[in-house]
Amino acid sequence: MQPQRPSTFAPASTSDQQPGTRTRTIVLSLVAGLVLGAGGMGAAWAMNADSNAVAGGTPAADARAACEALDGFDPEKYTAKGPAGEVDLNRYAAAGALSASAAAADAKYKELAQTIRRSQDRHAQVFEFDATVKRDLDQAREICRAL
Repeated sequence: MQPQRPSTFAPASTSDQQPGTRTRTIVLSLVAGLVLGAGGMGAAWAMNADSNAVAGGTPAADARAACEALDGFDPEKYTAKGPAGEVDLNRYAAAGALSASAAAADAKYKELAQTIRRSQDRHAQVFEFDATVKRDLDQAREICRAL
């Protein structure tokens, strides 16, 4: 047996830095990533908040949208076959849903929501737009004009 020679292979240093410096670099990189990520999320949130203020997302915007749906609603077309009937069916339903949303967030829209709901409930009972349903619709339209 030959005696073992000492190994001339020495592991290469992966870094010229001192021990602990690599850990500090990794931690600082992670912190910088978190700060940049939080900043990006904050900017995205702020832009989204601005677009909601423009596009709606407030009780007043919901009430206005309910009134617009009600303005475009024609009870005579409600039972029409095809797209015309579908449009009016959805506008009537949307007016109810949007006014309820506005009233849930702000009590000053409660009367609008109750009036539209009353017309929808009556329509569901009699399956037609009788004088009572039409009176409630007219009242809801008056409330809309006052908004």
